[in-house]
Amino acid sequence: MMQLPATRAGRVGRAISATVILLFLAMPIVIILVTSFGADGIGTFPPEHYSTHWYEQITAPGGDWATSIALSSLVATLTTVFSLILGATAATALARGRLPLHSAVYGLVLAPLLIPQVVIALGLFLFFEPVGLLGSPLAIALGHTVLAAPVAVLIMISTLRGIDERLEDAAASMGANRLTIARRITFPLATPGLIAAAIFSFITSFDEFFIAQFMSTPDTRTLPVLVFNALQFDVDPTVTAVSAVLIALAITALALVALVRKLGGVKHQQQGAVLPVEPLS
Repeated sequence: MMQLPATRAGRVGRAISATVILLFLAMPIVIILVTSFGADGIGTFPPEHYSTHWYEQITAPGGDWATSIALSSLVATLTTVFSLILGATAATALARGRLPLHSAVYGLVLAPLLIPQVVIALGLFLFFEPVGLLGSPLAIALGHTVLAAPVAVLIMISTLRGIDERLEDAAASMGANRLTIARRITFPLATPGLIAAAIFSFITSFDEFFIAQFMSTPDTRTLPVLVFNALQFDVDPTVTAVSAVLIALAITALALVALVRKLGGVKHQQQGAVLPVEPLS
């Protein structure tokens, strides 16, 4: 189909529209970032005076905010490990295996993404409460894995499907077993996907609220739970600093994913997708 050349007015109109949309989407983020440096105690925008007081509050040793950040970091790290193990295993089976009920298994793996999180949180509460594991970082991490693992599976399936299976077949024809093929061929080529899955799993756990709320105790509150408690009956300006940190974390994570993808693509092109010359056995 013939395409009409874009006029100057059309290009200017699209540029203005895109700019307005981007500014509208970025406006809440900008407001939070600016407000987080306000010196007043009511979180006004724009602030009359600027200070880093609220950032000092969340980094104060032994404070509630520092304790919650440490707990969320521990839970997110455990969730990342569990999600990578489950995600790599399930993705390999779905992308490389010949499962008799492939579609049903695929739908079951992705089901937690479709079920309301509050329903999953209630089910986990009823499961962990009788055994006395509420408030345990391990139990919260296992609950977060229910949500993070499907994300890791999606990323890993996409990554594995982008790897030429002929490389694995060639390694097998030279006598390499399945473990050697996975260790020397598949997973080195899937490293960008593994890193991306790890980053998104960490962010999913760090930002999750419903499961953490149902499974937390007064002594173990993750950062999202503490933010909710701080805003439930009052407006705590410290929350704006916490929100700014979470925004910075999300932007950093997306930048890392983009960088890993780019470096992985350059490395793959340089290698020419050839097998290593040293023995595989």
